[in-house]
Amino acid sequence: MSLEKLEIPLKQQLEAIDSKGASKRHEKIITGIMGAEGGFGPRVTLEGEGNKSFLQMNSNSYLGLSINKDVIQAEEEASYRFGSGPGAVRFISGTFEPHVTLEKKLATFCSREAAMIFSAAYSAVMGVLPQLITEETVVISDELNHNCIINAIRLAHPAEKAVYRHLDMEELEGTIKRYSGKCRRIIVVTDGIFSMRGDHAPLNEIVGICKRYEEKFEEGIITVVDDSHGVGAFGKTGRGTEEVTGTKADIHIATLGKALGVNGGYVVSSETVIDYLRETAPFYIFSNPITPSEAAAAMKSLDILDSPHGLKLLEKLRTLTRQLEEGLKDLGYEIIPGEHPIVPLMIRDTKKTSRLVKHLFENGILATGLNFPVVPKGDEEIRFQVSANHTVEDIDYVLGVLKRFS
Repeated sequence: MSLEKLEIPLKQQLEAIDSKGASKRHEKIITGIMGAEGGFGPRVTLEGEGNKSFLQMNSNSYLGLSINKDVIQAEEEASYRFGSGPGAVRFISGTFEPHVTLEKKLATFCSREAAMIFSAAYSAVMGVLPQLITEETVVISDELNHNCIINAIRLAHPAEKAVYRHLDMEELEGTIKRYSGKCRRIIVVTDGIFSMRGDHAPLNEIVGICKRYEEKFEEGIITVVDDSHGVGAFGKTGRGTEEVTGTKADIHIATLGKALGVNGGYVVSSETVIDYLRETAPFYIFSNPITPSEAAAAMKSLDILDSPHGLKLLEKLRTLTRQLEEGLKDLGYEIIPGEHPIVPLMIRDTKKTSRLVKHLFENGILATGLNFPVVPKGDEEIRFQVSANHTVEDIDYVLGVLKRFS
């Protein structure tokens, strides 16, 4: 058999993607990490760029824990003790002591009865939502929810799905009312932090609305939040959107791969829900877990986050975020302000966004440009992401480079 016939439409689709400026396959390859020096934070080197160093303004490692020496040491020690990989799925022989201990720590950290870890947060969402959605379930979702939520709902085949305008609580309530008496169960699912904008879901309002109407549904209204960008980067103690809004969702999903600096995802909820998911979630049952050493590293990251040093990192993160926001406003740029270290620089023009990303790159700054169709036309932006590894000098350097753009 030959791929020649198949490759014709595939090449056409690739050309269409490239023509829209939406390509993601041309990846920049990091070849090394350089330590902090001369008042500036860490830099990276890239393949094909020689010894030129780059400041990462597009990393999800909000607390800088991915290169923290204690986290690295914990992972190294566990790899010597348990090996380089789990060697099996959890129910066969792939459950190691660090997996179980990490799950207990996550449950405690999130004030829940139980937790379970997945190979990634994307896998967690894909593994959890379809198991909670029946043919008599209506799913209600924010229009800017992450791709993993969208695909999980598609996989689930609910009775019906509804999408409400971003953060529009009046429309959410109206949608719930509309389905009163027409289904057994409602799932309301939202991102905690919306990754393109850095704004957050008003969980207190969402949960309040759901509580007012849950008696109208035989199996209730279940709230689900994916707070992958929130945990470790948002809130006084880094507990994310739930901490900021003072409200817990019924089911909380997040990642170990952003602020905690390691790899994997997790879900926390009641013991009954977690037990049910261990028996039914295919992305858990049939996939290897994160390595024991990654679990050990994640535990060390949690220990750091939940310590006086962690509070200092979070305060530094907020301070640097404010510095960048104020500096951008002083330069006349439009932003979406907020405490989260995602700082969207709204360009609202595809060509100008691409030119500015190139200008930043030429000056040693890595930043992510988001153009249509990744974001709606008119919402083109550059998404800056602040890290506790950054310094005041780093932020000043970024602002200086932006000032020279024309």
